Amino acid sequence: MTNLIHPILLCGGSGTRLWPLSRKSYPKQFVKLTGEQSLYQASAQRLSGPGFSAPTIVTAADFRFIVIEQLAALEIVPADILIEPSAKNTAAAICAAALALDARASGALMLVAPSDHVIPDAVRFRDAVKAAAPAASAGQLVTFGIRPNRAETGYGWLELSTPTPDFAPLPQPLRSFVEKPDLAKAEALLAGGMHLWNAGIFLFSTNAILEAFANLAPEVLGATRTAFEAAEKDLSFTRLAPEPWAELPDISIDYSVMERAPNLTVVPYSGAWSDLGDWQAVWREAEADASGTVTAGPASALDCHDTLLQATSKAQQLVGIGLKDIIAVAMPDAVLVAHKDRAQEVKQAVAALKAKAAPQAETLPRDYRPWGWYESLVVGPRFQVKRIVVHPGASLSLQSHHHRAEHWIVVEGTAKVTVDSEVKLVAENQSVYIPLGAVHRMENPGKVPLTLIEVQTGSYLGEDDIIRYEDVYARGQGAKG
Repeated sequence: MTNLIHPILLCGGSGTRLWPLSRKSYPKQFVKLTGEQSLYQASAQRLSGPGFSAPTIVTAADFRFIVIEQLAALEIVPADILIEPSAKNTAAAICAAALALDARASGALMLVAPSDHVIPDAVRFRDAVKAAAPAASAGQLVTFGIRPNRAETGYGWLELSTPTPDFAPLPQPLRSFVEKPDLAKAEALLAGGMHLWNAGIFLFSTNAILEAFANLAPEVLGATRTAFEAAEKDLSFTRLAPEPWAELPDISIDYSVMERAPNLTVVPYSGAWSDLGDWQAVWREAEADASGTVTAGPASALDCHDTLLQATSKAQQLVGIGLKDIIAVAMPDAVLVAHKDRAQEVKQAVAALKAKAAPQAETLPRDYRPWGWYESLVVGPRFQVKRIVVHPGASLSLQSHHHRAEHWIVVEGTAKVTVDSEVKLVAENQSVYIPLGAVHRMENPGKVPLTLIEVQTGSYLGEDDIIRYEDVYARGQGAKG
């Protein structure tokens, strides 16, 4: 590889089709779905090593500390983290990343990849990227197509110009894009041997893609450039300016640029790949028993066939008896049961829950923060009990509440607690009371996680009843800041 590849990881999506495990507050890219790493971590590691630069991450404000924490666990330091003020689809995200990279290294090659795909053979994928690099360096917009193994109607397809033996990673002109087909057309595309799945993975130089935006989507380039030039640094993040960003159209890179560009190249990839787009895909990628049944977590299957049973809480046992072609996912606050053939309709179920104002539609019981996480254990009309875990060396903001008092009981580790002018250490089996209106802070000065039980009492217990005075994470006011 003659040019250093700069990975661009897109990780702002909500992943609603994997509800209830994936939700808006903590979407699938950050979840450990297929192993000991999250999909995002696996993507970052796959695009690291010799020939690859530090990644640029494009994400939403609520996920900014999650992306840092999960990369730190891999000892990967990102080159930049761009914060989108709102979701505007892939055209704006890729354009912003191109502008940011071009400012650092004009003309550099950027490899754009979603952060929620499964590609088990990292070496084989990197070889395909190396094969594509000369074309990208020559000004081509390269897209990677996946060798299909079924008549898939959930993906767009890519048409090759010439037959390629065994779908070897040989760059060639892309003949056309094919919209998501019906089953009959998908079967014909599969049988013809001239089409690939569109994976939404691209390689091009900053010069080539910015020129393409200028010629084919100038409104995207103009507003994104204004948002980038007016961006503000926030710790290690780059916050794109919200006003010009709000003017951007909600459009994909395919519709805005790729389907109209004259300089398109496609590189086949014949290795295993999945976008884990729904629960049927999760079942397909998992290791099934002789009857085609997959169990994960505290789940048991009796006389089940071609079924997925997944449970997440040790306090529950999920048992399936005599099931066939069923998806069952159990979490402490929500349970999904669906026929495998209707897995794509989970997104509609989430919309129905949102219409009912059910919190389970978008939020998990566990809420992740830059200092750790908490989860609600019991909620009553004027009280709430939480478990709070604070990372070693981490600190909550200096804050107060208008409507609630708090009682903290330390069950693991040692807390450094500030209440107004008093600062003291609270060890295991000790507690401290925080009166309503008191200015307080909790820190973990130790080297092990700090776990405590918090009992809140008051007339209003919402997370937006927080007034922050100091915060090491530079958050503003509100629930998360």
